[in-house]
Amino acid sequence: MEHPRMMDGFEEQILFVLSDYMAGELARSKLTRGLHVRDIGYFPRARYHYRERPEGSDAHILIYCADGEGWVEIDGRRAIVKEGSLAVVPANVPHRYGASAESPWSIYWLHLHGELAADYLALYGLGQGVVKLPASAYSAWADSFERCCRLLSDKPYSLPAQTLVSQTVGLLLGTVGMSAVSSPRDRKREQDLERAIRYMNDRLTETVSLSELAACSGVSRQHLVHLFKKETGFPPIEYFLRLKMQKAGQLLSLTDLTVKEIAAAVGVGDPYYFSRLFKKLMGVSPAHYRSVPKG
Repeated sequence: MEHPRMMDGFEEQILFVLSDYMAGELARSKLTRGLHVRDIGYFPRARYHYRERPEGSDAHILIYCADGEGWVEIDGRRAIVKEGSLAVVPANVPHRYGASAESPWSIYWLHLHGELAADYLALYGLGQGVVKLPASAYSAWADSFERCCRLLSDKPYSLPAQTLVSQTVGLLLGTVGMSAVSSPRDRKREQDLERAIRYMNDRLTETVSLSELAACSGVSRQHLVHLFKKETGFPPIEYFLRLKMQKAGQLLSLTDLTVKEIAAAVGVGDPYYFSRLFKKLMGVSPAHYRSVPKG
């Protein structure tokens, strides 16, 4: 039996669509006409999500699967999109895509426009299809998306803010594109890192030690520290804390839970310590973070 299909309208979604006026401004500006974003969003647990464009889209569509699974069919060729994968649908190509019925995806997505958009994607090997990204790419997507949302919420009609959004997305393309090109040794490092990060994500309500992370990754503690600093810029435990605060940020944006409840949900028993830690790592207090519109 065919499952129901939903075009949009998902609980707790985040969505920004530029006005035609602002899109025209970006297409004319020297600083953004090469690459800019018109639509951007996050669909969590997007059950029955489905899109079909027989004539294609005037945008290059990027879909990063953060959780669950989906599929994409580009010009008649179908591929599965699993957690940690990026699907790239080029402009003006017939396509359709949707969430898995059994394990619907949570996706970050954006529509790229501009004279140089295709060149950017080709430069980093992201021209078309599905690319498996290393585990470290999740932070790049989450951080870039959060930054773009703050800018779009605060100053949706500001050309300087929109220019910064374009630059942020350009940097994101370079970051994930470079990370997708790797040697066998690089892939081994990515697998070690992915095991550790998955272990962290499965225990965001708990505490973990460096010894635990090293054991689950199959490497020494010293090597794990070196690996995390090289690939993420942070030592393992600080990275774990940042994952906790990213999760806390999602709960602040998408739920009505109290700060105390959110602190407990990410394994921090003291809400005052949680607030200090959140401000240190996210730059603002939990209350201020929640007060900024994001969708």
